[in-house]
Amino acid sequence: MSEKKNLLTYEGLRKLEDELEDLKTVKRKEVAEKIKEAREQGDLSENAEYDAAKDEQRDIEARIEEIEKILKNAEVVVEDEVDLDKINVGCRVKVFDMEYEEEMEFKLVGSTEANSLQGKISNESPVGHALIGAKIGDVVEVETQAGIIKYKVLEIQRSN
Repeated sequence: MSEKKNLLTYEGLRKLEDELEDLKTVKRKEVAEKIKEAREQGDLSENAEYDAAKDEQRDIEARIEEIEKILKNAEVVVEDEVDLDKINVGCRVKVFDMEYEEEMEFKLVGSTEANSLQGKISNESPVGHALIGAKIGDVVEVETQAGIIKYKVLEIQRSN
């Protein structure tokens, strides 16, 4: 079974590559130095600094592995080539929440970049999934735990 593709915008790809570079070149050296200093303190069985440094090293290596896996299966969405007739990953979308009568704006991104505090929603989230393929003027229904939410698509634009 092939692994699923990780959809990324170019910005998301750059951020992951930068984080990976920082983890490999800076963080690894920092934690190796902490481990070395903790070892020099003697008895490792009761050395909290050593244990903390080893935990940090494990976390860094796990994150490096996670990023490498994401990048290995990355599919970059070229935002300049996004079809603006219908909503897709890489679009910025303005919708009207019909229940609360307010406009909202989302950027549709792949699941690895999603961050609701920044208005970036995943194409795999209930809202993102419902919006994919919709056109201006369409009303989409999103099934949530709180019931069905209706959004009217007002605008589709490039996100850059």
